[in-house]
Amino acid sequence: MLGHLSFGVHDLARSAAFYDAILAPLGYARVWTSEKAVGYGEPGGGDRLALFARPGQVVAPGPGFHLAFDAPSPAAVDAFHAAALAAGGTDVGAPGFRPHYGERYYAAFVCDLDGYKLEAVQQDRSLNSK
Repeated sequence: MLGHLSFGVHDLARSAAFYDAILAPLGYARVWTSEKAVGYGEPGGGDRLALFARPGQVVAPGPGFHLAFDAPSPAAVDAFHAAALAAGGTDVGAPGFRPHYGERYYAAFVCDLDGYKLEAVQQDRSLNSK
């Protein structure tokens, strides 16, 4: 449904380093860089996420909002979580199965440097459609 998502960050260089680290285990990369923004997506493709420098203007959405990234495996979810914590993110849900979301729903939750809640999730959707 979504073509792409963008939002503002306080410190673009710091946020770009954070997202470089957490998206790499999921198979995503920085696909473009400008003085005031960076874009992420599949290597060699277009962006699906863009971060724009908005110093002093960022207010992360409150409860109910989060951004979920597809992960290729549970190990990638684990690596996303570890990378986020190492890069200064906050743990808001350690890696593990979430049976209340689905039988094979494996996810981890963090908050980024600006307070945006992020998730990495790996799930076998074929099991959920039966």
